[in-house]
Amino acid sequence: SLAVADMLVSVSNAWETITIYLINNRHIIMEDAFVRHIDNVFDSMICISVVASMCSLLAIAVDRYITIFYALRYHNIMTVKRSGLIIACIWTFCTGCGIIFILYYESTYVVVCLITMFFTMLFLMVSLYIHMFLLARTHVKKIAALPGYSSVRQRTSMKGAITLTMLLGIFIVCWAPFFLHLILMISCPQNLYCVCFMSHFNMYLI
Repeated sequence: SLAVADMLVSVSNAWETITIYLINNRHIIMEDAFVRHIDNVFDSMICISVVASMCSLLAIAVDRYITIFYALRYHNIMTVKRSGLIIACIWTFCTGCGIIFILYYESTYVVVCLITMFFTMLFLMVSLYIHMFLLARTHVKKIAALPGYSSVRQRTSMKGAITLTMLLGIFIVCWAPFFLHLILMISCPQNLYCVCFMSHFNMYLI
């Protein structure tokens, strides 16, 4: 799910950049209304992929949390059917967000909701990982005393948590400029410093 979301945002951004280049250089002649519709579709796909990426990272964080703190009950809690249902719910929710983005793309509230969603999910993920790393050592000692304990599984879970923490850090570094761009776009669109940042952001995005 996370890989598909990241691939979708890359493909959407690449196609949008190519389309803008072709239109600006008059390789493709389109009416302004049609261009706006195409732009809305690309923006919707990017919105869907961003939300899907955030939701997938949050779901993975919850999965790692269950793996570490409920290791002996993990396979009973996270069944294949339940995992598939979670992924289906994530993409249904994200598709709904994309449709709303198209219908109300001129509304500031849509951008505010997207920003709020980003920081809310980021807060939840950071809280989960902090809790995992603070209590994991104590939890390992408790599980080690139980029969059927697998130290290999526990080490694998911790390595997975560390890897996903690094992935979360990369996610923040990559997406923070985009959401800062959105914040500046709705808070100070006429300020010279904000305009300068947004112009640099657009240049690097292209």
